[in-house]
This record gives sequence, structure tokens and C-alpha cells, in this order.
Amino acid sequence: MARSAVVTGAAMGMGMLMARKLAQRGWQVFAGVMPGLDTTELTQGVKLTVIKQDVTDTAMVRSGAQEVAQALRGAGLDLLINNAGIANIATGPIEGVNLEEAKRLFDVNLFGQVRVVQAYLPLMHESRQSPRIFNFASGAVRVPMPCSGVYNMSKYGVEGLTNTLRYELAKFGIQVTSIEPGAVKTHMTADPIKSTASIWERASPEIRSRYEAKLRPITDHLGKMLLTANDPDYVTEGVLALIDVPKLKPRYMVGKEVRMLPTMQKLLSETAFERLVAKQFNI
Repeated sequence: MARSAVVTGAAMGMGMLMARKLAQRGWQVFAGVMPGLDTTELTQGVKLTVIKQDVTDTAMVRSGAQEVAQALRGAGLDLLINNAGIANIATGPIEGVNLEEAKRLFDVNLFGQVRVVQAYLPLMHESRQSPRIFNFASGAVRVPMPCSGVYNMSKYGVEGLTNTLRYELAKFGIQVTSIEPGAVKTHMTADPIKSTASIWERASPEIRSRYEAKLRPITDHLGKMLLTANDPDYVTEGVLALIDVPKLKPRYMVGKEVRMLPTMQKLLSETAFERLVAKQFNI
């Protein structure tokens, strides 16, 4: 029997690539897509099922899970890839962050993952094929850049979700891990120079006068670094390689520029590592 997977945020970027690759490998794939988004590229040449999925809408998430349950006919869900997320809101120094935008970002990046987990765990308990959950965090939990504080915080929350689920689900044979990708060339990083500049365009005059001269060189440097972000194909292959790992670790770094970070953090004290990053970004 073909293994089954749900991939959230599958309309574009890494979510779309992972859904398509799994379908090409013979998986029964359910691709979660925000209502109204074009799915032509997602579905071209592959057999998969598109489900309407706004991860901030509990009723819609649960309805999607019911649709998946009917299609599986009691077979259980084998893989959940919690990929949906946003980044380019609630940016800027913490002192001036728009809290309504911050709530929106948390609702997608963190509570959205919780909603999805709650909706699909009953199906995963029925799986007999080493069920596992991949929660997308970020390399930002290793190097939390200035002016991305709310995004960083949401991804730390994802790590907390994963760590808790690992304990809660271990006796059920459901494995859970956090994926910490480096920067990836997707729609969210399509124009990094413009995106990092917009941090300051959206800031209030007071915040700009206080922070811009000191922090804009850092955000500009980050924008230039994102121009050489990882190819999404490379990152998604790294993620899908974890499907058959017998015993998942709590977290995996995926991306060329982040692979050495765990080793560096083991060798250095937390303070020494912080100094190293600060020096690189001239902080």
C-alpha cells in the first residue's frame, strides 16, 4: 500500500516541491493550499489531492482532515509536513513592532502548526508505517537576526512544540523532528534587497531615527546574503531524505550555509558563539 502524506503550504516554494516529489515517488499526497491560490504548477503531471487549507482557520483545517480520513479509508496518515509559514510582516526592531501583525505571524507560523497537528494526529495514530511529523522551524533559531524578532520567536515556538510532541508521542511510535533550513530561494526571498529595505520604510519616524543608522547596515548585509540562498530543490531533497531514517533526531539543519552551525555551537560556549556571529555582522 502506498504511503500517505499531508503537506501544508503546498501552493508554492518548498511545500509545492515536496508535495510533487512525494507524488512522483508513488505516495498518496494531500497538498494543503490556501483557498484561491493557483494550483496549476502544483498539480501539473502528478497525481495528488489538493485540499483547502488556511492554517489559521480551525474549521477549515479540521474539514481538510476529514477529507483526508475519508480518502485513506482507515489506513492512517504516515507523514505530516508542517511547512506553511510567513515571514515578511511584523519586522523591524522589537521596540516598534506592530503587535497586530505579530499576532498574525504567530497565528500562521506557530498556532497554525498546532491546529494542523491536532487535526491530523488521530489519523497518524492509525498508521502502521513509522508515522512521523516534520515541523518547519528555521535556521534563525541558531542565529536570530536583528529586525526579525517576531519571526525568530515564532520559530523558537515551533521547536518547543516539536520537543514536547517527541515526549508525548514516543510511546505511540510517532516520531517528530524540527527542520531548520537555511535561507532558501522561494517567493518569500524573491527580492531580498527590497524586502530588507522595506523594514525601514514601514518603521515609524521615531524608530527610524533611533535604530536605522545602527542596524540598517546589518539588514542590508542580510539582504545581500539572501541573494545566494539555497536552491529549494537541494533543501527539499535533504528533508525528504529523512523519511526513512530509523530514529529521527530532535532537529536537522538543512542548507549549505547552516550545516556547520550545530558543530560550532557544540565546540563554543554560548557567549563565544554569540560573539562570533556579532563580529560577522559588525554588531
